[in-house]
Amino acid sequence: MILRNLSILNFKNIGEASLEFSPKLNCFLGSNGEGKTNLLDAIYYLSFCRSAFNPIDSQIIKHDADFLMLDAAYATDEEEPVAVYCGMKRGQKKQLKRDKKAYKRLSQHIGLIPLIFVSPADQTLIAGGSEERRRLMDIVISQYDNTYIDALNSYTKALQQRNALLKMEQEPDVALLDIWEQEMARHGETIFRAREDFVERLVPVFQRIYQHVSDCKETVSLRYVSHAQRGPLLDVIQRDRFKDRAVGYSLHGVHRDDLEMMLGDYQMKREGSQGQTKTFVLALKLAQFDFLRRTASQTTPLLLLDDIFDKLDSHRVEQIVKLVSGDGFGQIFITDTNREHLDRILDSVSYDYRLFDVKGGEIVPHQPTNK
Repeated sequence: MILRNLSILNFKNIGEASLEFSPKLNCFLGSNGEGKTNLLDAIYYLSFCRSAFNPIDSQIIKHDADFLMLDAAYATDEEEPVAVYCGMKRGQKKQLKRDKKAYKRLSQHIGLIPLIFVSPADQTLIAGGSEERRRLMDIVISQYDNTYIDALNSYTKALQQRNALLKMEQEPDVALLDIWEQEMARHGETIFRAREDFVERLVPVFQRIYQHVSDCKETVSLRYVSHAQRGPLLDVIQRDRFKDRAVGYSLHGVHRDDLEMMLGDYQMKREGSQGQTKTFVLALKLAQFDFLRRTASQTTPLLLLDDIFDKLDSHRVEQIVKLVSGDGFGQIFITDTNREHLDRILDSVSYDYRLFDVKGGEIVPHQPTNK
């Protein structure tokens, strides 16, 4: 997939922008807080119908504005045009259209424009709670498995209903508990199988990329952990119903799944340096890119790299530059505060690129398209 051009009105600090992009490499240079990440977030929004950083839509509209608009022209790998429009007025629901036709459900759009976004906020994948790691799996799987989001939504509804019964002062209706537990188990098994298959296929790609970037200096691994591995999920959920009743929520189920991230025999969050942690996350995201490229209807994802070079030694920067400059990647968007990093990338590529300056929410071309 290629993003040919993008028009923005009132998205975060970007008041107005009309941009045409290179089909290969687009670099955005500017100081912190000027709007580089906001631009990438606007591109992310058009893939996922939400911000990568703020789930509250009203807060992404520019402070002094009453509405926002994103209007983009894409081309598929077969060069077929795709138009995506998103508009939202303050206090109203957003409207998303593909080729001028509005969606009945926003979930129908997920996967049309596969995308991987790498940002400093990804450090929470290692340092944060298990919900961050579940979300990582969910974002990738939902882009190539159309049934996955429905299973997630159905599981979440059943979980909420069961938790509501568990919180009741009087004894809950056992028949109702049975119904919602069966729903949790049915959809939870679907989620478990999808996550298990995803991690199994992702690990060797992830390890290969990490070894390339680190020059084989460390060994890393991923391990998927789920209550569904203990036996039939319905049995696992019902086994401790009395404990669940005591605490008022469900202690077991795929909503407690985790993805253990290991450096050698130890957890990365305990042993990894800043450079190792950043390399780990970057390799994980690039592995997801490779995975999506082979699964999402053979569509090459967009790759968004936000300030990825900070805290990395020169050798790892060089290896990353070589990696993303290769033929295995499609259209790339990179932001940085350091012109030297971007110059190193531009010096290593022989194909079309565009360089933009970003300041105070204004985005302007820095130089002509061709070298």
